[in-house]
Amino acid sequence: MTDSPEQEYDPGDVAVIGMSLRAPGARTKEQFWDVLVHGRETVSFLAKEDIHVDETLIHNPSYVRACGVLDTYDRFDPSVFGISDRMAAAMTPENRLYLESAWESLEDGGYDPDRLTAEIGMYGANNPQTAALYSSPPDRASVGPEAIEASLAWSPDSMTSNALYYMGLTGEAVTVAAVCAGFHYAVHLACQSLLLGQSDMAIAGGAMVRLPHPRGHLWEENRILSKDGHCRPFDANGTGSALSSGVVTLLLKPLGRAVADRDHVYAVVRGSAVNNNGVSAMAYGLAQPERLSACIAAAMEVGGVSPDTVSMYEANGLGLPVTDELEVHAATMAFGKRTATASIGGVKGNVGHGGVVSGGFGTVKAALALYHRTLPATINLTEVNQDLDFPNTPFVPQIEGAAWEPEAGIRRAGITSLGGGGYNAHLVLEEPPAPAGRAPEEAGRPRLATLSAMDDDALARQRTRLREWLEARPELRLDDVCFTLNLGRKVMGRRWAAVVRSREELIAALSDDARGPVASTAAAPRTDPGSFSRTDDGIVPSGQDAPALTDLAAAWVTGLQVDFDALHRDGAGRRVPLPAYPFQPRRFWRTDW
Repeated sequence: MTDSPEQEYDPGDVAVIGMSLRAPGARTKEQFWDVLVHGRETVSFLAKEDIHVDETLIHNPSYVRACGVLDTYDRFDPSVFGISDRMAAAMTPENRLYLESAWESLEDGGYDPDRLTAEIGMYGANNPQTAALYSSPPDRASVGPEAIEASLAWSPDSMTSNALYYMGLTGEAVTVAAVCAGFHYAVHLACQSLLLGQSDMAIAGGAMVRLPHPRGHLWEENRILSKDGHCRPFDANGTGSALSSGVVTLLLKPLGRAVADRDHVYAVVRGSAVNNNGVSAMAYGLAQPERLSACIAAAMEVGGVSPDTVSMYEANGLGLPVTDELEVHAATMAFGKRTATASIGGVKGNVGHGGVVSGGFGTVKAALALYHRTLPATINLTEVNQDLDFPNTPFVPQIEGAAWEPEAGIRRAGITSLGGGGYNAHLVLEEPPAPAGRAPEEAGRPRLATLSAMDDDALARQRTRLREWLEARPELRLDDVCFTLNLGRKVMGRRWAAVVRSREELIAALSDDARGPVASTAAAPRTDPGSFSRTDDGIVPSGQDAPALTDLAAAWVTGLQVDFDALHRDGAGRRVPLPAYPFQPRRFWRTDW
């Protein structure tokens, strides 16, 4: 973060206030960051019996048994969304993954869908082929009206509208078709909607499940898929990338509004741009340097960003020399003649090529690099391709991880995504602004912390997750944690609450052997509902002391509605990232209607 708290927020800046990711080897963005900073490769090399393709293909000598496996691709928790098992089975895996990811992004930003009255734009990209590969389209003539419901789950077009519907939100819903640049296109459209005032917040992302899953690929010389399953960005011996699956969503809001709303900010979208090569392409499907360069330059110009202030470039980085050379040449034209001042990297070496979500992997990498002020290494890069001529470009390959200390005094990153068919897209991210100064937290003041879930098992797992999260993050303030829990989570049937005076007391209360001022749905003391004052949004405590909050906790866990806005009217708390809901996924799969 920048050191100066004095910030002027450009009306064109958009804040990333929530993120959700599932990638090969990482079920959360925190696990993904751990993969990056420790330089791990999470592409799997499969046994023949684990691959679901034609037997003849597996025995082809050019078949590569490498895949970025998504271990939850066929699992889903429909109960949270009020979805029947029949409907859950009809939904394509990408519809299901995007829905859960959108929920997690909203929670990560500290927002409860039931309490939102704002217009929420929903933008997402998926693979149109997945629906056909998952299950044959319904035949309305023979199946009848039931197929209408099933087709809404099956159709790639309805992925974003399904997310709005099942989360109880209203706003725009746009499902994007821009092949492997789809994630970037979704973010670009979401930012436009926010800046035009059409949406108050937006969720943008992409979901990709390569079917059948898991599977490898057939290697062909000079094509984008790797000969040995490893992706080696910018390496002289690179032969392409491996296929992978995943889902990424971002929660976005205009920066000035996010700061005023006490949101947590991971990064700021300063500019975005998209274009297409069209007829000017060198070859259909390959990057055309002049067009890609124009796209990169346009994103910087839109954000008023000088190229010499962008010190991280996250490349599309397919790991094929011809495509890497075209991209580096295009980026060099956009950045200008300066030399050796920007880190260049590529996440495909870690997780493979995620298709429509590949730009999401790169964007989350850049956002977390900005947030943590750290440049992760580009792995599998052992012999830099001399034809890239890096000494005469603005770029230095990030061969080892390093602290991010920019010469320009501010951290900015550019992220490129390319799609077959000539799609170019570029995002410019900036580090989050430093939060305004705050008074120290009022020591010893009692606070109410709440949790809820669909059942007791999920509630117990929530308690464990939160306890471990707090133990690992001693910098979190109790007032921020309680503010986020009380206002940023959907209220469900099984409830738990504690009145505590410190982080240490909350951690103790979350443990299994907790004692003291703790109440749960299963064993809460009886309260008199008539003893509380009320607003239109629920009951309010009679005071802010421990006995008054304990009475409120007991009333809430037994089903009464609480006006948490009134409880937090002092304005002390800010939204902070906390563990998302512990979905309890079950396997849902079908091969026919």
